[in-house]
This record gives sequence, structure tokens and C-alpha cells, in this order.
Amino acid sequence: MIQQVDREILDHMIDPKNYGSMEDPDAIGIGENPQNGEKVIVYLRVDDAGEAPRIASIRFQAIGCMTTVVAGSIITEEARELAFPQAEEMISVALGMLENVPPEEAACSEMVALALQAAMDTWHARRENPEIPALVYKIENTCVTKEETAKENG
Repeated sequence: MIQQVDREILDHMIDPKNYGSMEDPDAIGIGENPQNGEKVIVYLRVDDAGEAPRIASIRFQAIGCMTTVVAGSIITEEARELAFPQAEEMISVALGMLENVPPEEAACSEMVALALQAAMDTWHARRENPEIPALVYKIENTCVTKEETAKENG
């Protein structure tokens, strides 16, 4: 089981899924780490023909570390084709799981999850006002450890 998980993570590192921009997306959301400037942008195409809007297509870009790219690849793969309520539940579960992870390790995944939530919230907001810019959600965790912060502050 561990070897299978390692292979999947390695696959996301070598060949990130859904990486890159999207022409004419229906919505964009940004997750940001205000402490170091890292960002994740999530692009969505939305199918709203059914009961709930559905993620028809999803892409992401990251200005961050490899962990951010891997998290973006995994989360966008899981979110593709989900209805918004299902995607929001996935985000909630992911953020809940991160509560048990050291903050510096949780920051990258939190940033991706918040970017996805921001993209869905942007889509909803643009239904009422098409001029709404992409929403930006800032993470609570940081990838800087307490020890590193103490060293920087002397």
C-alpha cells in the first residue's frame, strides 16, 4: 500500500495533472501565502445545466514548491467532474485532515484547496455581477517553521 501511494505521489511530481492555464475560464480563484508570496491559481469551466454547477474542466498554476504542485495535481484530479457541493465537501474534508499536520506541511495543500474554493465562489459571485474579479483567499498556515521564524527575527 505504501509503495502504491509513493508511486502515485511520484507520478504527480513527474507529470503534474491539470497543470497550466486555461483560455476563457468561467472562473478563477487564487490561494495565497501572504508570508512568502506563494500562490496557486485555479481555473474552472463550469457546466451549470444540471441541479448543481459541476466542474467540467479544471487547471491550475502554482508559484510555489514541488509540494504545492503535487497537491494541486492531486486536488484538481479529485475535483474534476464533481458538482460544487461535492467539491466543497472534498475541500472541507481535506482542510479537516490538515488540522493534524504540522502547519509548515499543511500550508501547500491548504493553499490549493482555498484556491479551488475561491474559484467556485468567484463563479457564484459572477452570476450576480460579471465584473467581480478573481477572489483571493489567504492561508492560515505557513510553510515557515517556528524555528525558522525565530532565526529570521534574531
